[in-house]
This record gives sequence, structure tokens and C-alpha cells, in this order.
Amino acid sequence: MNAPLTRTSLVLRAETAADLMAANPISIRADASLPEALLLFTDKGIAAAPVINDAGHPVGVLSRSDLLVHQRERIGEHAGFFYDASLETSIRTVPTDQAAKVADLMTPAVFSVTPSTPVARVVEEMLALRVHRMFVVDADGTLVGVVSTMDIFKAMGPWMPE
Repeated sequence: MNAPLTRTSLVLRAETAADLMAANPISIRADASLPEALLLFTDKGIAAAPVINDAGHPVGVLSRSDLLVHQRERIGEHAGFFYDASLETSIRTVPTDQAAKVADLMTPAVFSVTPSTPVARVVEEMLALRVHRMFVVDADGTLVGVVSTMDIFKAMGPWMPE
């Protein structure tokens, strides 16, 4: 027989964005090539990265979804929802897009907060904007961190060590 469920109150153990954020996040330059982006994502095992300009200011975000959409557009008419061995060679020989730059693929929206932003506001904005990441920028607009939904989960609940 299953034990009865008990209610557990989860507590967000943070007060500001600085308490939640991952400092110095892995980022990529807007002028980086597509092969560089692919290497970064696979080598670091990340799902998204802030895109920064030369001054270190976030100008967008590049995600795995952006890369997949780009690849899907390149395959075009050769793609299908079924297996066709006759198409396998043509799909596998699609050349790497050396000309594409991160700036061409990124989502140019930058949603940010400051390190002193209260966590309630960070969570409210993430929910309202339907985003999984919120950039944290200093007074000069320089990227100093990122708050992800996983960072919020890590800071919740009784399973966190004191």
C-alpha cells in the first residue's frame, strides 16, 4: 500500500538574483561561426548560451533549438518524418554552414535583471516572459551571471544542505 502524500512547503533560499545566479556564465561572441557554436555546446554540454558583443554586453541568446531550426531549414526538402534509405546519403553530405554566424541564428531578445533584483521579481518575470533564463547584468550592462530555472530549483526545498 502506498504511504499517504504529505504536504511539503518549498522555500526559495535566496533573496536576490545574485544569490541565485551562476556567475561568469559560458557565453559566445556574436561573430562566432556556427561550427564554433556547435563545438562550444557539445564540449560544454550546454543547452543555451548568452551572446555577447565586444564590450561583454548581452545582445541575445543562442539555444539548441536555434541550432536545430537552422539545420532543419538547411535540410529543407530532403527531410521527412519517415526513413528513406535513398535520402540518407544526401542528408549526410549536407556541408557544414561555414558562413553562418551566431548573430544570424540567435534570438535577439535580452531579458535581464541586476544582481540586487529580488528573487520574487526574477521568478515573476521569467514566468511572465516564458523564458528559462534571465541574464544578470551590472550597472554598466556587462553580463555577470545568469539565473536559470535549474538555479531556482536548486535553491528550493528541504533537500538543500544548510
